[in-house]
Amino acid sequence: TEVEGFRFNLGPHALYRAGAALRVLERLGVKLQGGVPVPTGSHALHAGRLHTLPRGPVTLMTTDVLSLAGKLEVARLLAGLARIDTGPLGPMSMRQWLETRLTRKDSQAFIAALVRVASYCADLEALSAEAALKQLQCATAANVLYVDGGWSTLVDAVEHLGREAGVRLELSTRVEAVVLQDGGTRVEGVRLADGTVHRADAVVLAGSPGDVAALVPGDAVLAREAREAVPIQAATLELGLSALPRPDAFFALGVDGPWYASVHSASAKLAPASGAMVHVAKYLGGADMECREAELEAVMDALQPGWRAKVVARRFRPSLTVSGGLPQAAKGGLSGRPPVEVPHVGGLFRVGDWVGAEGMLADASLASAEAVEQALVPRIATPGRRAAGA
Repeated sequence: TEVEGFRFNLGPHALYRAGAALRVLERLGVKLQGGVPVPTGSHALHAGRLHTLPRGPVTLMTTDVLSLAGKLEVARLLAGLARIDTGPLGPMSMRQWLETRLTRKDSQAFIAALVRVASYCADLEALSAEAALKQLQCATAANVLYVDGGWSTLVDAVEHLGREAGVRLELSTRVEAVVLQDGGTRVEGVRLADGTVHRADAVVLAGSPGDVAALVPGDAVLAREAREAVPIQAATLELGLSALPRPDAFFALGVDGPWYASVHSASAKLAPASGAMVHVAKYLGGADMECREAELEAVMDALQPGWRAKVVARRFRPSLTVSGGLPQAAKGGLSGRPPVEVPHVGGLFRVGDWVGAEGMLADASLASAEAVEQALVPRIATPGRRAAGA
């Protein structure tokens, strides 16, 4: 959404440059323009004050957000991060892994902050250590890409590709249910709200676990998956500023709380000339599922004092669903997520950020879509066979 020349994005969005999403988009020929976060002007937020954010050996040794012993622990962990075998860690929570691997509370808090910003997830008791560490490995391997023009640029590019490939899109059309045959064991198509039925040999559903279950009413397996899913949620404050009061302060990461603030327009085209598009967020999870706008304003007060006088446009959302379901340690981590193909209903597939064994967030969405593509292309290549998406 564009407001006064600022690209509002429904909260902070980025693509991991080493992740599945960019891999799939590049294979499809989608070429996105943008930039990586600027390396300067980054801060750790602790006790309401800004500190040097450790981003390398020098800043790690000079920051006062960690004790000397904490710095040494963090240095050892980050030096070996890429070599950590995450495979056996599916059933272990990230909180348990932190407390097992690190002895210092300050080093635990700092690594937890890195996990939050990499995964958007604050519920480290539920989050699988396997998934969390894979996210951290992905984030530290090649950073992220902020997309010029915002997330709608990506959506428009994929829509254009689909139309060029002959996909028929019916926008603003509500799908009411998946139509089943053979006693509910195979799809027949989808039924729209106006009663129209589109017949298909395969149906691909994109939505939350609850959305999928609602489209197949009476399916006990899908209903259970929806009940047991733990969504990732965040509160966000998006700010379009005429200018930055502190032009050299671009990023703040909460160490003693689930806070985030970033000037995305410092790296991508998201604001008018001289303006700034700033995203502030609180990662929600566990017992802390509420956020007042004043909490996010306080983060901005620390990073950009005087920002209120520069506001051109703003939007606060107290609770956004970031992901339909986090990879739960209790379910074995990434391998415990629902597979793309619904096993008990032939021809029924689902894609999303809660599906499949690869990645989180947009990476999981596009990795699951790629897996469905690989499963379906040989089938629909047969003349007369059709696939529908909802």
